[in-house]
Amino acid sequence: MKHLHHNVVIVGGGSAGINVAARLHRAKVHDVAVLEPSAYHYYQPLWTLVGGGVAKASETVRDEAKYIPSTVTWIRDKAVTIDPDAKTLATEEDLSISYDYLVVCPGIQLDWSRLPGSAEMLGKDGVSSNYTYEGAPKTWEFLKSTKKGTAVFTMPSGPIKCAGAPQKIAYLAADYWRSTGVLSKIDVHLVLPTPGMFGVPEFAKVLEQVVARYGIQVHFQSEVVELNPATKTVTIVDNRNDGTKSSLDFDFAHIVPPQSAPDWIKASSISDPDDPAGYVQIDKNTMQHVRYPDIFALGDAGSSPNSKTGAAIRKQAPVVVQNLLNQMASRPLSESYDGYASCPLVTSRKSMLLAEFDYSMKPAPSIPIIDTQKERYDMWLLKRYGLPLLYWNLMLKGVA
Repeated sequence: MKHLHHNVVIVGGGSAGINVAARLHRAKVHDVAVLEPSAYHYYQPLWTLVGGGVAKASETVRDEAKYIPSTVTWIRDKAVTIDPDAKTLATEEDLSISYDYLVVCPGIQLDWSRLPGSAEMLGKDGVSSNYTYEGAPKTWEFLKSTKKGTAVFTMPSGPIKCAGAPQKIAYLAADYWRSTGVLSKIDVHLVLPTPGMFGVPEFAKVLEQVVARYGIQVHFQSEVVELNPATKTVTIVDNRNDGTKSSLDFDFAHIVPPQSAPDWIKASSISDPDDPAGYVQIDKNTMQHVRYPDIFALGDAGSSPNSKTGAAIRKQAPVVVQNLLNQMASRPLSESYDGYASCPLVTSRKSMLLAEFDYSMKPAPSIPIIDTQKERYDMWLLKRYGLPLLYWNLMLKGVA
């Protein structure tokens, strides 16, 4: 086994890892490495719009190499185990990497195996998911060809990345079907594990109007737990009614799998022992591990109870970097993350509601003058064009 050592190792080269790497580069921190197996970097928030037919998948992918800072070592490999007491990682390619400080941000794992039937049906028989690069164009393909019948949009229980995405594609689809004159021939179902449309009442009220406008039937406190390829049906559990199960035939289904921390984190001592999803156990404000002071985590794999969005990462990254610098210098941790997240809720092919909130679960608007609690065309333009520009040109360079 080959052994490497770096002062700071960042696990994951997604939006969190690259943002942190860029900030450490600008802070002139020496000997930083990013552990990331993929040659490509994806802007995942646009996959919803790809599925809705208003963006191309090719717009969402670029070479990872373009975004690794010049002073940072890129290790093209994948972590498989961690020993935080020995301060070492082992990788898929049989590397042993030791570190002085560790930043954990490998993203979230899609647990298709926990949704029986999904793996067999995904990408065919009208079943797709915008949660993969290959799946989003399939969504648009199936959506366009659906002229009548039943459409089902699902959301799993538990934390997932971009909790608004399961709803957004339902609205984009319904808007498209209405524009082509077939919405009245399609029975649209939205299956949500939550008791309401959204966790923040101000935004939930707007979304209630949206589903009413499209005639979408919402199944609250319910979850699709199985797909049956032979009968082309989904099994829905109603948790309001003692877990009663029902079956629903479908012609089109957009499915979202249950999600969790990567298996290697779940199996390690850096995970939260009380959480079966196994997220890295951090202080929700400082982002420092509660038991290993040399470890920080951010993004989707962290245990902080914020909504798992790119906007959350944008606010977490400067907190992590400054607190890491403080830890390196044996200073008290000075920065605190307040749980800010935003969810750009696309409600049609030309309107969007920008839901911004923090740990208090109250609106936390960041754009002056504009009322972002209403559906707006200018917010749609922000989602479609402004946020991707911000991401590629500022966020990944650690300046936004």
